[in-house]
Amino acid sequence: MNNEETTLYERIGGEDAITGMLDSFYKKVTTDPELSPYFKNVPMDRLQRMQREFFSSATGGPIKYSGRPLAHVHHPLAISSREFQRFTQHLIETLQEKGIDEQDVLDVIARVNLYADEITNDTTVDG
Repeated sequence: MNNEETTLYERIGGEDAITGMLDSFYKKVTTDPELSPYFKNVPMDRLQRMQREFFSSATGGPIKYSGRPLAHVHHPLAISSREFQRFTQHLIETLQEKGIDEQDVLDVIARVNLYADEITNDTTVDG
């Protein structure tokens, strides 16, 4: 199989890789002074399960997202585009640390950015 025949999900390593990436990623965001308040009193096991579903679905994997609509979950939190950028920067760093190909990192971020308006309370993501 070449890159045109494989999904992004497969190229980044599938479910096991996504699980490992999320473990590392959430260590970063939950210790980030700007982002950590969003994760206080959040059941992290459930959050990571939902994120595994989201990343699988967003990258062409077999697991479909079964959570509530992203806007319903995130808009009450009043997440700014600046905070969203910080979140995605941690994701970029995590993917790079996991040895994900640079084009695949860009593809993951492009897919995450598709949901910026559902996650943030403002319409720009360039802070």
